[in-house]
Amino acid sequence: MVTRLSRVEQVERNRELVLEAARRVFLERGYAGASLEAIAQEAGFSKGVVYSQFAGKADLFLALLEQRIAGRAEENARVAVDHAGLDGLLALLRTNARRSEEGAGWLRLLIEFRVLAARDPELGRRYGGLHARALDQFAEAARSVLARGGLAPVYPPRVFAELIFSMDAGLVLERAADPAALPVRYLEDLASRLVEPI
Repeated sequence: MVTRLSRVEQVERNRELVLEAARRVFLERGYAGASLEAIAQEAGFSKGVVYSQFAGKADLFLALLEQRIAGRAEENARVAVDHAGLDGLLALLRTNARRSEEGAGWLRLLIEFRVLAARDPELGRRYGGLHARALDQFAEAARSVLARGGLAPVYPPRVFAELIFSMDAGLVLERAADPAALPVRYLEDLASRLVEPI
């Protein structure tokens, strides 16, 4: 006997299918090159189904970003639990570097979206809220892992997180020009200079 999904389950399933399709289309075509038509076609739905879930392309992208931020925060929390001090900070950085290498397409896409959001006050506000959440979550993970080892960042935790995120975004751009640019060991060495005993 086939079990039918409830209306709520069907809506949630459709939402996930649209998000997965949007991720693929955004990564393949970039933010500017992606269209709701292409996303709907990739998901196997009409545009109406997409619009029943999301107000537009920006909403889709921000929903994907929200998922990514939550996933990264969970992974950082798992890493932070198992490490302390400088070893913990380096474990966080290595985890983020691995994610950046595996998801270089996503990071280039995010940079593209950030530039667009900077030119649109409402989109910038929405993006800024999610970015602030990501910064705060990373700042707390770094602060807690360092504190358990008797260390603290030399800058306030939020500024420390901003520096790490800036290095990550810069690395993506440098590696777009030269894939061998800035081996991770240099970034680890730099980050290790940004901590001090409590």
